[in-house]
Amino acid sequence: MNKWRKMKKKDAPAVEDLLRSHERWCMNACYRYLNRAPKKDSVWMLKNTEGAITALMVRYQHSLLPVLGAINAPGAIPPPQFLRGFFGPVPIHSLQGRAQDISGMEAALEKLGLYAEEKIDYNLMCIDHPPAGFFSPCAGVTFRKPGSNDIDALAALQAAYEREEVLPTASEFNAAVSRMNIEQIFSKQQLFVAELDGRLIGKINTNAITFTRYQVGGVYVLPEYRGRGIARRMAGEFITDLIAQGREISLFVKKSNTAAHRVYQRIGFEILGDYRINYY
Repeated sequence: MNKWRKMKKKDAPAVEDLLRSHERWCMNACYRYLNRAPKKDSVWMLKNTEGAITALMVRYQHSLLPVLGAINAPGAIPPPQFLRGFFGPVPIHSLQGRAQDISGMEAALEKLGLYAEEKIDYNLMCIDHPPAGFFSPCAGVTFRKPGSNDIDALAALQAAYEREEVLPTASEFNAAVSRMNIEQIFSKQQLFVAELDGRLIGKINTNAITFTRYQVGGVYVLPEYRGRGIARRMAGEFITDLIAQGREISLFVKKSNTAAHRVYQRIGFEILGDYRINYY
């Protein structure tokens, strides 16, 4: 096995072929690859003795996203010695991807003395057909696409969502960053909301667009309105529209979030595998 090497322009077609073949399992890596800033972000790769690319690592801002292909055996990953430099002035904050890929890279990092502060396990789920079983009356609730006049209400929902579902244990909530996140989602992604008596009480959005798929995230209903079928109806209607656009859908949800699992499985999602995010 060769050493890790930085991708060159001539490698792009082969890199994209590997990403496309792993798209269902590695949507975030695909999305970050497609949206990388060449002067800031980088892609590293391994080639086998025949010269074929067998593994990738996308560095995007403060995250590392490995796509290790079929290389899963313990000790099969050459130590990425260059990663020490990634934990310097502009440090890596997260390592994320398929659990089997993260385990392999985590072991390599630990050999360099780099240990995760927190590890969160998720189920990777997908749906490749129109959802079903999501209709419920949800008395008085309307479901719609938001407009620019909804941005303040969306920011409040996003802040609540990040506090409850996103922030690592040791992190502090940053209102300005949260506001920026929802503004970027509003301008670049697709959003759908639930409204009751003029108040936004829930939201759902895409957070990644890749070669053939959307990734859904940011699913949130205010606690006092849960248990009424609102999340299921909102997700069902939103995903129906996404599927009609000709793309398939992926998402990942914390293994501990049993309520969310019930929602997604009732409308037709299947568990595809294990996903993990390590925070450093």
